[in-house]
Amino acid sequence: MAGKTDQVKGKAKEAVGDLTGDQDLKSEGKADRQAGEVKEKVGKAEEKVDEAIDKVKGVVHPKK
Repeated sequence: MAGKTDQVKGKAKEAVGDLTGDQDLKSEGKADRQAGEVKEKVGKAEEKVDEAIDKVKGVVHPKK
């Protein structure tokens, strides 16, 4: 969820920076947006790893 929040915040900063001609704010927004995208991808990767671990645990220690 934090990733999506950063993306929205970044997009808002980019828009305001664009409207006001503030390149620093626009750049900061772009960085926030990209950081949010990375956080989201890392979160999805963590979920996939957790799922894989759970599958392996089920194979190694089957429930009776």
